[in-house]
Amino acid sequence: QVQLVESGGGLVQAGGSLTLSCAASGRAFSRRVMGWFRQAPGKEREFVAAIRWTGSTDYADSVKGRFTISRDNAKNTMYLQMNSLKPEDTAVYYCAAELTYGSRWSANYWGQGLQVTVSS
Repeated sequence: QVQLVESGGGLVQAGGSLTLSCAASGRAFSRRVMGWFRQAPGKEREFVAAIRWTGSTDYADSVKGRFTISRDNAKNTMYLQMNSLKPEDTAVYYCAAELTYGSRWSANYWGQGLQVTVSS
């Protein structure tokens, strides 16, 4: 069982930065593929970024070059550094664990989500 708790959301102006954190409980955190998803109003939840235990990463095209995912296995914590934020980044962001990729990214465990709002 894995429990995920996000923090760090809020309101920021376009062009600004925000860092999200995700604290995980449960065993074998370091071996789990972790990631972030988001869901904007009226839209489906979408993949944002993933990080493997090796440190290798994947990003959605919409955030490449602006967002950076990282993890600290000693602290069982994952981060999402978001720079050059745009109004279209406004969404509820979800931390996720045990990501897999078939035809699309999915996850077995989810955090409760936190709001990120980017004003223009």
